[in-house]
Amino acid sequence: MGDRGEFLTMDEIRTLAREFHRRTGAMLLYVMMFPLLISVVISLVGGNGKHFLLKLGGFVLLGLAATAETKGIRQELRYEETEVTRAPAVPWKLIGALLTGATIFYLGFVVGGKGALASLFVAAVGAAGVLLYYGLDPREDKLPDLEGMDAEFLLRSLAEARDSLERIRAHNREIHDLTLHRGVEYAVEKAERILGAIEAEPAKLRSARKFLVVYIDGVARVTEHYTELEDSAVDEETRQRLYRLLEDVQRRFDAELERLREDRRFDLDVQIDALQEQLK
Repeated sequence: MGDRGEFLTMDEIRTLAREFHRRTGAMLLYVMMFPLLISVVISLVGGNGKHFLLKLGGFVLLGLAATAETKGIRQELRYEETEVTRAPAVPWKLIGALLTGATIFYLGFVVGGKGALASLFVAAVGAAGVLLYYGLDPREDKLPDLEGMDAEFLLRSLAEARDSLERIRAHNREIHDLTLHRGVEYAVEKAERILGAIEAEPAKLRSARKFLVVYIDGVARVTEHYTELEDSAVDEETRQRLYRLLEDVQRRFDAELERLREDRRFDLDVQIDALQEQLK
């Protein structure tokens, strides 16, 4: 329930579920590893070397299944959160389910000495259960009407912009100046909104790409150079100039977002040239 005693909305529940899966991954498979680990330890302590090695092999297989499934879950979450993207190239969730089935068969037939058919049946049920619980990997590309634009160009441009934002975030974690840190964080949020506007209407990339390259890459270069220095090595005058630069970047981000929303197509070259001079 929320702060006002109201029930959570479905969107809030989905958001919480996504965050839970992002943090825990294939938790069900990881939980299944604990009893197997106990069995491995018992075999080791009991001096049964053969069973220890066989069970250790099963433990490794299940660990690989859990890792693959977790990778697939997080891959699917990134796919769902991105408006324009290709379907995942590697079906990690399917691989995780198949590895789970292989683990169950191995433990039943090789370790437990059960019949091949019985072990195969239980393995198939286990793999199907993982598929039903975690679902299949996304299979369809999320590409809207591109109005003649090359899909690879759009995806590459968005990926490059997001890579630059990740670089900025990584650098910003090393910035201890609270004012500068917040300014960079706010600029990143603005840039994310611009990318969202482009994903909603990909045709706007043509007019916004130069802006994104100069502004996002420019901020990335500034934060990178700043983190190469000690905070104490930056004098007060330089610090004030950085503050003013980030304020100016935020204003320009706001102006660009407004321009994209209103579909105005005025020339940005003068603004971009001015920023390039500042970034130098």
